[in-house]
Amino acid sequence: MRHTLTIDGRTLSYRDFGGPGRPLLALHGGLSEGLAFAGLADALHDAWRVIAPDQRGHGDSDRAADYGRAGYVSDAVALLDHLGLDAPVAVLGYSLGGLNAVHLAAAHPHRISALIDVDATVEVHPVPEGAVFDFLKDMRYTAPTREELLAAAGPVGSRFVDRVLRPLPAGEGWRLPFHPQDMLDSIEGCRGDHWDAWLASTCPAVLIHGTGSQALSQDTADAMVARRPGTSYTPLEGDHFVPFTDPAGFHQAVGKFLATL
Repeated sequence: MRHTLTIDGRTLSYRDFGGPGRPLLALHGGLSEGLAFAGLADALHDAWRVIAPDQRGHGDSDRAADYGRAGYVSDAVALLDHLGLDAPVAVLGYSLGGLNAVHLAAAHPHRISALIDVDATVEVHPVPEGAVFDFLKDMRYTAPTREELLAAAGPVGSRFVDRVLRPLPAGEGWRLPFHPQDMLDSIEGCRGDHWDAWLASTCPAVLIHGTGSQALSQDTADAMVARRPGTSYTPLEGDHFVPFTDPAGFHQAVGKFLATL
C-alpha cells in the first residue's frame, strides 16, 4: 500500500488504499501523514479509492527546500501524473492539506472534479508569540532512544507523534516524522489571504467545519460558503481536530458529499 516516486531528486511517499472506486486524492494536515486517512479509506469501502501522499517534509517523504503553496501543489500534480490519473479527480484536504487542495483546484481546474475543504481557512494571520505551534521551537528531530524523543516533544508527544516515530536507517536512534523547522517554515508559508484561490475554482465543493475550530472562525466559514457558488456547508461539533475526535461524523460528512457526485 505504500509506494514512492521521485520528484527532482526527492522521494515522495504515498499510500494507495486501492479498490475499484473512483480516485480521491487526500491531503493530510501539518505534523501528519497519509496514513491518517486509513479510517476514511475503510469507511468509503469500494466506492472510492483513497490515495494519500505524505506531503513534502512529512512522514516518509523527503524534506524539501521550500514549503510554499506552489511546491505542495506541484507534488500533487506529479503524483496524479505518476498514477496516470488524467481524468479529473476529487480532492480532499484537511488544515494545511485543505489549503493545498484549494490552490490545486485553482491552479489546475481541469485535474479536479470536486473539492472537500476540511477546516482550512482562507485567511491565515501572523501567529503571535506564545501561539499554539511554539512547541515546535523546542522539539528535537532525532534522539538516541524513543523515550528521549517523546520526552522532548512534551505534551504534544502523545497527541501527534507517539505512534509514528521512525527508527533511523543505521539503527542509531529515532526521528520524528517531520523536522520541526520544516513545520515552522510550512506554517509561515501559509500566511496570507487565499480568497483568490478559493474563488478561482468552480467545481462542486463542501466546507466541513469544526464549529469550535481554533483555525477557522464561524464568520469566515460563512463567508467562504456564501461567496463561492456551488459550495455546501457541513458543520461538525468539535474543534480543529474534529476529523480525529469525531471520525464517524467526519467519515459520514465526506461520504454524503461524495455520494452527490
